[in-house]
Amino acid sequence: MEESGKKPSMEVEVEAEERWRFGPNKAVEVAGGRSIRGTLNKIIACVEETDPRPMIPLGHGDPSVFPSFRTTSIAEDAIAEAVRSAKYNNYSPTNGLLSARVAIAEYLSKDLPYQLSPDDVFVTAGCAQAIDIVITALSRPDANILLPRPGFPLYEARCTFSNLEMRHFDLIPEKGWVVDLDQVEKLADENTVAIVLINPNNPCGSVLKYQHMEEIAKTAKKLGIMVITDEVYDHLTFGSNPFVPMGAFGDIVPVLTLGAISKRWLVPGWRLGWIVTTDPKHILRKTKFVDTIRSYLDITTDPATFIQGALPEIIKNTKDDFFNNIIHVLRDTAGICYNKIKDIKCITCPHKPEASMFVMVKLNLSCLENISDDVDFCSKLAKEESVIVLPGSALEMKNWLRITFAVEPTSLVVALERLELFCKRHERVELIRQ
Repeated sequence: MEESGKKPSMEVEVEAEERWRFGPNKAVEVAGGRSIRGTLNKIIACVEETDPRPMIPLGHGDPSVFPSFRTTSIAEDAIAEAVRSAKYNNYSPTNGLLSARVAIAEYLSKDLPYQLSPDDVFVTAGCAQAIDIVITALSRPDANILLPRPGFPLYEARCTFSNLEMRHFDLIPEKGWVVDLDQVEKLADENTVAIVLINPNNPCGSVLKYQHMEEIAKTAKKLGIMVITDEVYDHLTFGSNPFVPMGAFGDIVPVLTLGAISKRWLVPGWRLGWIVTTDPKHILRKTKFVDTIRSYLDITTDPATFIQGALPEIIKNTKDDFFNNIIHVLRDTAGICYNKIKDIKCITCPHKPEASMFVMVKLNLSCLENISDDVDFCSKLAKEESVIVLPGSALEMKNWLRITFAVEPTSLVVALERLELFCKRHERVELIRQ
């Protein structure tokens, strides 16, 4: 008889565990391993808890915690009024409230040569769910999709989980991160279904020019594929190139536009986005691809109804002063970031950021001692300086870094000073002596 309180043997524990017929899902583990959040969590875990200095996040895409990036009170009041009205406590239609779809159609139509209908709009729980829906709808045996490198890894994660083959085309840094269209044509075959663009670009901080976008549209038409354009950073441009929606070329090729209020209104936690068929020739309907989107919406979650209810007031009443102020802050912080990086020997920035909230910079490992790659660089930077930067490996760009400049300007200056100190500390001895 066993003694009271005595633990069972390891053999008994293992034997009991082996009777269970469930375990980890490897596909989910692989897909999750591609995420920005997962990568940043590993980097953040390197921060010394005893470091008295505040951790400064330059790896995120959510500036809403900083005073300079607070949303407009008009949006806050619209949400409060929608909740108090008691009109939006119910489930919404699977494609979204009609009032929200009308507001989104009118908002996007301002930049298009044609008028969108609310029937072209599907409201989603943020742009992340829009990506999930579109990638799932495209997935079928033997199909493949063309993704940008660097890009946004949620596309890779969803493709991995949905068994949709990925083929990466390069964005050319020396030419302002334009699409390598020659490579696109070589990658595509009879099973290619779509090409993904992110414009304005995360992570490069670039914006595509009209002529280049027209070339992309003509190439996609030649290949017989749709264009998926991720425009979550729409109008967040502050350089010489204005934002042009890819839907402007919808008469050339069918375009699916993905977007959200998360970035322009600085409310990523509200999770309100959309899928829009910017396709005046209705090719996406004729091929019944839209039917697949509708079917998927029937089995997935809806965005919060009260946020949909508030959306018309948010879009209609937000003043230009709010948008202009955010652009002003981003222009200033982008300049701070670019100019400071030029003073750091081991980092090169090939293109001054002119859009979104990010810049891609290249590591010169030959200048550094005891740094093996970009992940090692970011891990040690977090440990030694409490500054968080995203390694480029998370974006299919080994030995590059993605730096966020959408932070409080004073915090950005401190973070970049720490980054420079870190690089000097790890600079090769022979370079210091020169």
